[in-house]
Amino acid sequence: TIISKALMLANSSASPNLLLVFCSDGWRSRWVNSKHKSDYGEWKLTAGNFYGDAEKDKGLQTSQDARFYAVSARFEPFSNEGKPLVIQFTVKHEQKIDCGGGYVKVFPSDLDQADMHGESSYYLMFGPDICGYSTKKVHVIFNYKGKNHLIKKEIKCKDDELSHLYTLILNPDQTYEVKIDNEKVESGTLEDDWDFLPPKKIKDPEAKKPEDWDDRAKIDDADDTKPEDWDKPENIPDPDAKKPEDWDEDMDGEWEPPMIPNPEYKGEWKPKQIDNPNYKGVWVHPEIDNPEYSADSNIYKFDKIGVLGLDLWQVKSGTIFDNFLITDDIKEAEDIAKETWGVTKEPEKKMKQEQDDLKQKEEEEKNKEQDTEADEEEDEDVDEEEEEEDEETKDEVEDALSEMDEEEAKPRDEL
Repeated sequence: TIISKALMLANSSASPNLLLVFCSDGWRSRWVNSKHKSDYGEWKLTAGNFYGDAEKDKGLQTSQDARFYAVSARFEPFSNEGKPLVIQFTVKHEQKIDCGGGYVKVFPSDLDQADMHGESSYYLMFGPDICGYSTKKVHVIFNYKGKNHLIKKEIKCKDDELSHLYTLILNPDQTYEVKIDNEKVESGTLEDDWDFLPPKKIKDPEAKKPEDWDDRAKIDDADDTKPEDWDKPENIPDPDAKKPEDWDEDMDGEWEPPMIPNPEYKGEWKPKQIDNPNYKGVWVHPEIDNPEYSADSNIYKFDKIGVLGLDLWQVKSGTIFDNFLITDDIKEAEDIAKETWGVTKEPEKKMKQEQDDLKQKEEEEKNKEQDTEADEEEDEDVDEEEEEEDEETKDEVEDALSEMDEEEAKPRDEL
């Protein structure tokens, strides 16, 4: 069954600490499949084709191609007010994913799990999303006042076939951090990296650039004049061209030599530039405080976190999700990452490499066999051609001898 480690207390102000890993088919009693659509993809429990530990690496795997998936697990509701919120899990795209999501959603506790779907309101969405060569990013989306806001930064995700650890840390001081494989890849503030709030400053609508403001750093030199010999045609008739001898003016019209670039052409003349004595610099539109801006120190806060869900689409199935963790202890999240993914990542990598090496060896042997068979077929074709040539030569000799015998058999008076 799912192991729940240090489950949250009934009091919503208690420190959250929930770890979900998978050990047997008992996971079905904790996770609820949505019935919003009749053709959602099926999940299965497996460690996959390669792993570090056959039991510890078991997770939920998508099993059907070109399907939507929707499943969720409920836990005791809590608020992250005044505390960090850490969302952490592992993703393994062992199918070498071409297009599909690998992210999780955190929902409020009033979510109807049986009706969860793509439009269901959530608190946050976090994790990798891959589609083709252009989309390989980590989503960090927060819902604020009923609207979903995407991070303005581009965070690259991992796109290989191994398990990777994704961690989102949301702090009560309105800062955040994104980690991949226990290493920071991005950080900042909620207000700077999302458009939750209107800008603090706006351009003063009453301010206008003065009419006499000269922002030209350079101007034409009024004393500079165009040289008399400047104007030359861009193209001229080729002086070396000659009218073809067979040119017929009645038929072909008047002959004109082809045009070639004029080596004396200097282009359009422009006066030289000099420093503008009246230059005042670039005019900067003055700003004022935005009357629509209102600071909010609770952007980070969610009052009734209660459901963790996987709501995604995959073209090619095979992704495995595991080691879901929700906690307010950043250090513990690092430690748990080391105890789970950190322990099995190298054995998994080794097993994958051994499989790849074996597959490559089999391919090489197969290619070698095919080359050998091709050589043998070529040799057989050569032998058959030689036999055919020998037969033809033999037939030609026999025919020649037969003709000689006939000549010998004729009476002398016929010769």
